[in-house]
Amino acid sequence: MKPGKSDPRIRVKISGLQLTELQEHTGAMCEAFGLDRKIERYKGTRPITLYHWDLEYLLDILNCVLNDRKQYPDQETPEYIALHELHVVLQDLYKQTFPS
Repeated sequence: MKPGKSDPRIRVKISGLQLTELQEHTGAMCEAFGLDRKIERYKGTRPITLYHWDLEYLLDILNCVLNDRKQYPDQETPEYIALHELHVVLQDLYKQTFPS
Protein backbone atom coordinates (compact mmCIF):
# COMPACT_ATOMS: atom_id res chain seq x y z
CA MET A 1 0.00 0.00 0.00
CA LYS A 2 1.34 3.40 -0.93
CA PRO A 3 0.82 6.29 1.46
CA GLY A 4 -1.16 9.24 0.25
CA LYS A 5 -0.49 12.90 0.88
CA SER A 6 -2.98 13.05 3.72
CA ASP A 7 -1.84 9.85 5.47
CA PRO A 8 -0.29 10.82 8.81
CA ARG A 9 3.20 9.61 9.52
CA ILE A 10 4.17 8.35 12.92
CA ARG A 11 7.84 8.68 13.75
CA VAL A 12 9.18 6.65 16.64
CA LYS A 13 12.66 5.68 17.71
CA ILE A 14 13.05 2.05 18.73
CA SER A 15 16.43 0.93 20.02
CA GLY A 16 18.23 -1.39 22.37
CA LEU A 17 16.52 -4.52 23.63
CA GLN A 18 13.16 -3.33 22.29
CA LEU A 19 14.55 -3.27 18.75
CA THR A 20 16.35 -6.59 19.18
CA GLU A 21 13.21 -8.32 20.39
CA LEU A 22 11.06 -6.70 17.69
CA GLN A 23 13.48 -7.89 15.03
CA GLU A 24 13.22 -11.42 16.44
CA HIS A 25 9.58 -11.45 15.36
CA THR A 26 9.84 -10.14 11.81
CA GLY A 27 8.96 -13.64 10.55
CA ALA A 28 5.44 -13.06 11.83
CA MET A 29 5.23 -9.90 9.72
CA CYS A 30 5.44 -11.59 6.32
CA GLU A 31 1.95 -10.42 5.35
CA ALA A 32 2.70 -6.76 6.06
CA PHE A 33 3.85 -5.59 2.62
CA GLY A 34 7.48 -4.79 3.43
CA LEU A 35 7.17 -3.98 7.11
CA ASP A 36 9.25 -7.04 7.96
CA ARG A 37 12.14 -5.88 5.75
CA LYS A 38 11.79 -2.34 7.05
CA ILE A 39 12.12 -3.55 10.65
CA GLU A 40 14.99 -5.92 9.77
CA ARG A 41 16.99 -3.09 8.15
CA TYR A 42 16.21 -0.56 10.87
CA LYS A 43 19.25 0.23 13.02
CA GLY A 44 17.61 2.35 15.73
CA THR A 45 19.74 5.44 15.21
CA ARG A 46 16.95 7.60 13.81
CA PRO A 47 13.18 7.50 14.21
CA ILE A 48 11.41 5.04 11.94
CA THR A 49 8.42 6.27 9.95
CA LEU A 50 5.27 4.20 10.29
CA TYR A 51 1.86 4.68 8.77
CA HIS A 52 -1.57 3.83 10.16
CA TRP A 53 -1.57 0.29 8.74
CA ASP A 54 2.03 -0.36 9.89
CA LEU A 55 1.22 0.66 13.42
CA GLU A 56 -1.96 -1.42 13.52
CA TYR A 57 -0.09 -4.45 12.25
CA LEU A 58 2.76 -4.01 14.75
CA LEU A 59 0.28 -3.72 17.60
CA ASP A 60 -1.47 -6.91 16.48
CA ILE A 61 1.81 -8.82 16.17
CA LEU A 62 3.06 -7.60 19.55
CA ASN A 63 -0.25 -8.51 21.16
CA CYS A 64 -0.03 -12.06 19.79
CA VAL A 65 3.62 -12.48 20.74
CA LEU A 66 3.18 -11.11 24.26
CA ASN A 67 0.23 -13.44 24.90
CA ASP A 68 2.12 -16.52 23.64
CA ARG A 69 3.20 -18.45 26.73
CA LYS A 70 5.48 -20.68 24.64
CA GLN A 71 7.40 -17.67 23.36
CA TYR A 72 7.64 -15.93 26.72
CA PRO A 73 6.82 -18.39 29.53
CA ASP A 74 8.35 -16.04 32.12
CA GLN A 75 6.92 -12.53 31.95
CA GLU A 76 9.64 -11.19 34.23
CA THR A 77 12.45 -11.55 31.69
CA PRO A 78 14.07 -8.37 30.34
CA GLU A 79 13.08 -9.39 26.81
CA TYR A 80 9.39 -9.66 27.65
CA ILE A 81 9.44 -6.41 29.62
CA ALA A 82 11.16 -4.54 26.77
CA LEU A 83 8.63 -5.81 24.23
CA HIS A 84 5.73 -4.99 26.54
CA GLU A 85 7.07 -1.44 27.05
CA LEU A 86 7.34 -1.03 23.26
CA HIS A 87 3.75 -2.23 22.91
CA VAL A 88 2.57 0.36 25.44
CA VAL A 89 4.49 3.16 23.67
CA LEU A 90 3.05 2.20 20.28
CA GLN A 91 -0.48 1.98 21.72
CA ASP A 92 -0.12 5.47 23.17
CA LEU A 93 1.14 6.84 19.85
CA TYR A 94 -1.77 5.20 18.07
CA LYS A 95 -4.31 6.69 20.48
CA GLN A 96 -2.73 10.14 20.22
CA THR A 97 -2.55 10.09 16.44
CA PHE A 98 -5.89 8.43 15.72
CA PRO A 99 -8.30 9.35 18.52
CA SER A 100 -11.74 7.85 18.18
